[in-house]
Amino acid sequence: MPYAENKGVRIFYEVAGEGPAMVLIHANPFDHKLWAYQITRFSNRFRIVAPDLRGYGRSDKIATPFTLDDLADDIVAVCAHAGIERTIVGGISVGSGMALALALDHPDLVRALILVGGASSRPAAYDARIAGYEGPGFPAYRREHMEECFAPGFAATPHGRYLVEGFLESDPLLDGKAIAEVFRARGGADLRPRLPSLRLPVLVVNGAHDMSLKPGRETASLIPGAEQVTLNNTGHCCNIEDPAAFDAVVIAFLLKHGLWKEMT
Repeated sequence: MPYAENKGVRIFYEVAGEGPAMVLIHANPFDHKLWAYQITRFSNRFRIVAPDLRGYGRSDKIATPFTLDDLADDIVAVCAHAGIERTIVGGISVGSGMALALALDHPDLVRALILVGGASSRPAAYDARIAGYEGPGFPAYRREHMEECFAPGFAATPHGRYLVEGFLESDPLLDGKAIAEVFRARGGADLRPRLPSLRLPVLVVNGAHDMSLKPGRETASLIPGAEQVTLNNTGHCCNIEDPAAFDAVVIAFLLKHGLWKEMT
């Protein structure tokens, strides 16, 4: 099992496939399996690296304060450990904030960005999220939060129930205070003033029911040449609700910018 280390924090990551690198960073309150469909779809053309954020999965659960830069440095450590010098980076929610921080601070590392949600400032819901994860009802709150990441009614479908219950199985391994610190770290950084300096291909994808739809459009508007696409009938985690539609948008973006590796 591969682990990278950043200042004593161990970060687990999964590797699948061969080819140009693509690093996929998940959202709160999930783990790297949030990208399961994309790992399957894209690993026949790319070397996919999908880490668990600190606080999730098999990575260390850090309940003391850290910053967005620390989260981004976790991914830099993963790339170094995996021997990646240049990569496409995909991020969902907090993962999209980390992806933006990587592109801003490590431009030689990042070839292109695929941002799901794509907010570049502190979301309004973060105070409530922090209180929810630090409160006594952590498991029930995580379920509630997870269901809110999808379009209305999706979590009640057979597909949605299967996905939600699968992610909730990890509850006994998690620490609500560590998850709250991930929210604090992301909420402590406003990246909007720096976005006009980005010079790379950027795709922002939102679901039509995404709570980050307006912030995602704002992010796209601040990055020169960025594209924003909205997927119908999906929410914040549109990549797992409608993977076929999401993957088609990503493939079109990669083809447009010459980043879709041709099969040989």
